[in-house]
Amino acid sequence: MIPHLPLTLDPAAAVRALADALAAGLDPETAPPRTAVPVPAGELLLMPAAAGRYAGVKIAGVAPANPDRGLPRITGGYLLLDGPTLQPLALLDGAALTALRTPAVTALALDRLAAPGARHLVLFGTGPQAYGHLDALLAVRPLERVTVVGRRPGPAEELAAHARARGTAAAVGGPEAVAGADLVVCCTTARTPLFDGRLVAPHAAVAAVGSHEPDAREVDTALVRRSALYAEARSAALREAGDLVAAFAEDGPAPLANLSELVTGAAVVPHDRPRLFKSVGMAWEDLAVAAAQYKSTTGLSAT
Repeated sequence: MIPHLPLTLDPAAAVRALADALAAGLDPETAPPRTAVPVPAGELLLMPAAAGRYAGVKIAGVAPANPDRGLPRITGGYLLLDGPTLQPLALLDGAALTALRTPAVTALALDRLAAPGARHLVLFGTGPQAYGHLDALLAVRPLERVTVVGRRPGPAEELAAHARARGTAAAVGGPEAVAGADLVVCCTTARTPLFDGRLVAPHAAVAAVGSHEPDAREVDTALVRRSALYAEARSAALREAGDLVAAFAEDGPAPLANLSELVTGAAVVPHDRPRLFKSVGMAWEDLAVAAAQYKSTTGLSAT
């Protein structure tokens, strides 16, 4: 029987796992693309990857109607394999893995893109990813203030209360709060821009993580045009990142650095204009975090 591993890594450990994978030479540009299959309930995603001692595959479901039923929007499972033999090693909860690795990717990027004195986070969204992003960013940045922007006041206030319980001043606000933000994170199901990109201050860093479809976007062309641009991988972003695809269609392509270049220091990080990181989620990230969980559970070394 394949053992089922509980996901016990904290956000800081997940961030380290991703950084270590990239520092070891993983090239996100060569990672296999996800396969997306429409189904009556939404979408099924197949996400395979292999690197070093491990391989793995996530089967994820995206069911947009689930939250109205009191169920998670993201479902699925992860199978971790031994790399040389492809023998199964462990099963992990795919939704929990996604909820951990997506904020860890954002935290890894924003820790490098944030201005040195960044303290004020404006957070769009009130679902599990919003909570995960708050916790992940608190693991890497000394935040002092959080402004939550949500469609419904009740869930927005609940997230603000969670932030206050973590020792950070927090309140509910509107989209215009981006004008005073050091960091802006968008983790919503929006399909059109959430705010006016002209309001974002030149020193601010922005992450848009809510969609992986070329016709959905959380930020507008104005922000893309103003910003230094970063993504997990250029190949994935140009396939799936509607925030960039739509802006490039309107305004022409722009230079785009990937996460590996950001982590290794090869990417330039200016501080005279906004920095925008767009993620769509990639299979290598699931593998890196799942392998770190396996090594932590079994006591194996990181090599």
